Amino acid sequence: MNLKRLWLLFAQIVTVGLAIWFLMVTLKPEWTMGGNAQRKPLTSAVTVQEATPAAAPVQSSYRGAVARAMPAVVNIYTSKAVRYPQSPLLDDPFLRRFFGERFDSTEKQTNLGSGVVISPEGYIVTNNHVVEAADQIEVAFEDGRKAPAKLVGSDPDTDLAVIKVDLPRLPAMTLGHIEEVKVGDVVLAIGNPFGVGQTVTMGIVSALGRNQLGINIYENFIQTDAAINPGNSGGALIDVNGNLLGINSAIYSRTGGSLGIGFAIPVSTVKMVMESIINKGQVVRGWIGVEPRDITPELAENLNLSRKTGVIIAAILKNGPADKAGMKPGDILLSVGDKPIANMAEMFNMIAQLEPGVKIDLKVSRNSKEIPLEVTVGKRPSRKRLEEQSGG
Repeated sequence: MNLKRLWLLFAQIVTVGLAIWFLMVTLKPEWTMGGNAQRKPLTSAVTVQEATPAAAPVQSSYRGAVARAMPAVVNIYTSKAVRYPQSPLLDDPFLRRFFGERFDSTEKQTNLGSGVVISPEGYIVTNNHVVEAADQIEVAFEDGRKAPAKLVGSDPDTDLAVIKVDLPRLPAMTLGHIEEVKVGDVVLAIGNPFGVGQTVTMGIVSALGRNQLGINIYENFIQTDAAINPGNSGGALIDVNGNLLGINSAIYSRTGGSLGIGFAIPVSTVKMVMESIINKGQVVRGWIGVEPRDITPELAENLNLSRKTGVIIAAILKNGPADKAGMKPGDILLSVGDKPIANMAEMFNMIAQLEPGVKIDLKVSRNSKEIPLEVTVGKRPSRKRLEEQSGG
């Protein structure tokens, strides 16, 4: 019996001892390693790159950026009278004498969009398609003020327009630096989607320099997955400090709603167009009067071209700058000045930046031979006139 008690006592002592040892290993491991020995980290044969301890903390709220930017984003309401064709019977004076305005075939159409105040003097940037052909434009501010606006000028080739209101103490948005923006940066979109009122959505920069989308003549879009919907057009795309990065312009959608692919016109283009419209009343661009096509592998194979990439001149406007300089349909444009040309977007943007009246050296390839040409740059006509002339 005594032997059994001794065994139970021994078992209890061992159990308590193991419990104490476990607590020491867990809570004070250095006590079990002797002296001042420190616990060493586990090592691995795999090399990994660790984040710098001084990295900036993740931002949990963007209310500061929104508070700075939102007062400068406005809602734009437009209206225009549309007259529909009517039956000759409805023009009968006898019938009109009795029925009057009930035979009127004019209908008032309304549209909505957004805009960004870019100066305290009342200048507002928006999309051209928001105010195009509008008879009346009204602007509503976040603080509740409303005012009529007049169109200062528009640029259909970039889908930008400038309007102006006469109100004091207008909040203007600070222009950001697009050259510092990188893919992956957080951005916020502010606008008036579907007319529900000022709305903020968040996303990232999905891509930069998007072009050849067939939306505008001059394209250099910021692509973002921040939700952009109808009514957001003309609104602001801002950075996390509340600075303007772009004007929201278009979305890729099969349903009319956001699918996470939106496009904004970069602030660099906005600034150039805005200053040109305010100072000159229009945007003046260089032009040489050609209709280019991008060279694709299929086109190169069909036409037996030596080059698989670049720009081929498909047509030339008669008596235009390029025609006078001796350019021919089928020429492959190699360079403008000393800058090589890789695609149509580069060609359009490069020539557009040239001052009308200046002479520029072009290099083309014709029958596998390089030929230099000197072209006197012309002024790009309006889109309507270009369509009539079928020139590029």
